[in-house]
Parts: sequence; structure tokens; C-alpha cells
Amino acid sequence: MRLSRYFLPVLKENPAEAQIVSHRYMLRAGMIKQASAGIYSWLPLGFKVLRKLENIVHEEQQRAGHIPMLMPTLQSADLWRESGRYEDYGEEMLRITDRHGRDMLYGPTNEELITDIFRSHVGSYKELPLTLYHIQWKFRDEIRPRFGVMRGREFFMKDGYNFDVDHDSAIHAYNRHMVSYLRTYERMGLQAIPMRADSGPIGGEDTHEFLVLADTGESEVFYDSAILDLKMGDRQVDYDDWDQCRAIVKEWTTPYARTDETHDPVLFDKIPQERRKTSRGIEVGQIFYFGTKYSEPMGATVVNAEGERVPVHMGSHGIGVSRLVGAIVEASHDERGIIWPEGVTPYHAGIVNLRQGDAGTDKTCEDIYGALSAAGLEPLYDDREERAGAKFATMDLIGLPWRITVGPRGLKNGVVELTSRKTGESEELSPELAVKRIQEIYARP
Repeated sequence: MRLSRYFLPVLKENPAEAQIVSHRYMLRAGMIKQASAGIYSWLPLGFKVLRKLENIVHEEQQRAGHIPMLMPTLQSADLWRESGRYEDYGEEMLRITDRHGRDMLYGPTNEELITDIFRSHVGSYKELPLTLYHIQWKFRDEIRPRFGVMRGREFFMKDGYNFDVDHDSAIHAYNRHMVSYLRTYERMGLQAIPMRADSGPIGGEDTHEFLVLADTGESEVFYDSAILDLKMGDRQVDYDDWDQCRAIVKEWTTPYARTDETHDPVLFDKIPQERRKTSRGIEVGQIFYFGTKYSEPMGATVVNAEGERVPVHMGSHGIGVSRLVGAIVEASHDERGIIWPEGVTPYHAGIVNLRQGDAGTDKTCEDIYGALSAAGLEPLYDDREERAGAKFATMDLIGLPWRITVGPRGLKNGVVELTSRKTGESEELSPELAVKRIQEIYARP
């Protein structure tokens, strides 16, 4: 993409309404624009990151054997009355009456709707296990929306639902989801710690939240620092292997890690003092096992191997995709702007032409732009008639991991400058070698 043809409305000053880093930088980098309280338009750069995160979630969900679908944003209130949650959910639920007087709601979650779909089409244990998921916009009418996309009213979320014939099978689905989430967050450049949590209005006793450590997190968290050393890496996972999934879950849940809601000071004090840590955390996902909480009142049953009709065991599993954009910025930034991890960057490298209109720099930039594009990468070429300082400031603000700077002085020696946004380190390379280096970086597993 050529910056002269792109829509990137960057702001030089910090917006007064932005209280935290992610909100401030996302507004300044032209990623979002507030439409109304807690509701945002996603401008091209922000939308590109959002789609990258969505694609990673899709890939890891389907790797785990989960099936994508799409449910509507508006739901019938009758389903929620059937489950008993319509009044319980409170004023966060946006209730709507259509022109025929039917009570509707803008979905904050989808347990009722997915249970209705299941009971209409599945009747035998032979059709299980089954996990369906979708990624859809949701709405919760927060009394005080703030912090940009971190606590908005409208948000983009992945929610999945497993259906199993018994408790043991459902717990395997729970474990399978935890493993898939660990892989998902790691691919995004995040260390999201699974923490024993409270189930809230979703219900159920078994639940873990995934939290990213950040000073601006809303939750106080307590953890054993040993958990920070754990990595999924490139290990191969067989999601049908109950023992392997259980072992990975045990590996990540044995070190103490809890939110303030479930914190146990007695257990915490048993950890060696040097490993006892407290911090703030941003919730970016949660998994639940809630048994037959919805299947019993809504009649979602199957015939088991003994010929008995039994309610299915269920769980739900969410990832806040739009919230993740803010969480990544909170976890990865400096005083100049965002620092995108390579796995989620909107563009793989920025190209800065220090003397637009100069035949030599123009040609070299075009050659680099073409070579990166031909290699299947997406460069962002700053071809604007702007001073060098403004171009560097824009690249620092939007946070692309790598920048290739092309100027007349360097070209006299046959080199361009390759700079890491994360470390600030630069090296001089030939244009061809700079392109090769970028290719190698993104070819890493």
C-alpha cells in the first residue's frame, strides 16, 4: 500500500478523552473513531489488525476441530426466558421491541441461541462431540464505557460452544479449548495467563480467564512467576488425545494464578516469596464448563449408548477479538507509539523515501516495494511529499515491526537502512539483502 493513496488520519496531539495508552495510540494512529459512547468505527489500519486477529482465531479453532458458523446479532427474548436468564442479565442487555410487538435483544452472548440450534438438529450421542463457534459483534450496555475498545459497549467476539454426552467428554472439550487458546495468544505475541476465575452470569463452576499483564488492567491478579516461563512453542498437539491435552492444561494451571475474585491467600503464601507476584491484568478470554445449566431447561437432549435420553453437557469459550487489539497495544508500546508483534502487524514493513522525487531513491523504493509484494508480503510505502521527521514519526506511531529507509547518501554506497521498531537497532544492507532479511523474518515458524 502506498501511503499517498491510503486513508490514515493520524493525530499529532493526544485526544483529551483518552485515559489509557491503547485508547490514545489507537485514536492517534487513525485506527478507530468514536461513533458514540463505547461504540467505534474501525478505520482501515485498525480494521486490518482486527482481521489479522480474527484469522488467527479461526485458524486455531479449526485446528482444534471446532466448526465455524454465524449467528445473528438480534435474538428472541423468548429463548432467554426459557433458560431463565432474561431478567437475570440486568440492564447491560439492550432490549428491543420490533414493529409487531415482539421482544428482542441485541445479543451479549449466545448460549440460548446455540442450544436452540442444537436441540433442533441433534438427537443421538453418535453425533457427538460437537463444538460450534462464531465470531460476531456483540453489545453490552455498560453503564460507564471507557478505555476505548478495552471496555466498549459494542465489541467483536469469538464465542464457541461444545456439546458432549457426559462430564468427562465435556472436560476434554474444556482442556482442548484451553490448549487452543494458549496457542492463539502466543501467535499474537501475547503471554495470556489462564487464571482461576468467577463464572459471573454465564454460570458453571469450572472456569478460567486469560489475562495479559498490564498496568492498566482492571483486575488485580496474583501469580507464581514460574508461569511466565511456560511456552507452547512449536510443539505438535493432537487435540483428540485426552492425555496430552490434560497434561498441557495441568502444566499451565499448576502454578498459582488467580484473579482477586478467587484469590486464596493461604495457597499464595505457600509459593516461595521471590516468585509471589501481584499485578494488574487485562481479560482477553474465558472458558467455562457449565454442565446441563442450559440443556436441561431448554430440552437439549440426546439418546445415549444405553438408549436413555439425557441432557447434553455444555461449555462456552470466548475471546474478545476487538479487546485484544487494545490489549496488544497496552502490552507492546513505547513513548513514540505502538510496537506491533510480527504475527499481527497490519503491514510487514514500512518503506520511507527520504527524498521523494529523486530518481535514485524513487526507483530503489519502487524496487523494494515490488520485491516485497512479489514475495507475498505487505509493505507500506511512505511516498508522501513530507519531511523525513514527519515520516519517521508516522512509522513510529503506527508501529510496524521493520522499517526500510532509503536516502541519497546511503544509495551512494549501495545501501539502505533496516531498523527494528522494537529494539531501535539499525543496520545498513543492500536493497536486495534488506528484502531477503524481511522475507526470512516472516518465514520463521
